[in-house]
Amino acid sequence: MTSPLENLAGPGKALSAEPPDARELEGLKRSGLARLKDAKNVSLSLESRFDLAYNAAHALSLAALRGKGYRAGHRYIVFQVLPHTLGLGPEVWRVLDKCHHQRNVAEYEGQLDVSERLVTDLIDACADDADAHDRAPSGSEWWGVGAGQAVKPPSATRSAPVTKEASGLAR
Repeated sequence: MTSPLENLAGPGKALSAEPPDARELEGLKRSGLARLKDAKNVSLSLESRFDLAYNAAHALSLAALRGKGYRAGHRYIVFQVLPHTLGLGPEVWRVLDKCHHQRNVAEYEGQLDVSERLVTDLIDACADDADAHDRAPSGSEWWGVGAGQAVKPPSATRSAPVTKEASGLAR
């Protein structure tokens, strides 16, 4: 049976098949986790936190897709295929898709209008993405999780943004 990712791959389609590269995957995951940690720092401007969290989510989502052996033709696709790469539902990818649109408005029209709520939701969605990576099998097995294999859903508990008194990735 053809997987959803296979259905999206091919000439003129959203994805192209490309073997995973372990160094690329580790770099994307490392970058995503570092940016997520920084995005939780409330002493930074809201715009900076949005930028950090968006790029963290993109790096982690891209790592998941690349781990499955595909590359996206457009940035937003990495968010829309999260149900097939990490088993995450629409409550996560819809927030990321909305933030992708907001990022494009900022990049191409110079208009970044983000709220504390949007940044908090983005950080939470990104943390769910990171948690899904942690729940996946360890080592090189992580990259081989079959398409359509869902991981345990993210916890319903959400963390508050990091305050001046707290730091780190603890959720």
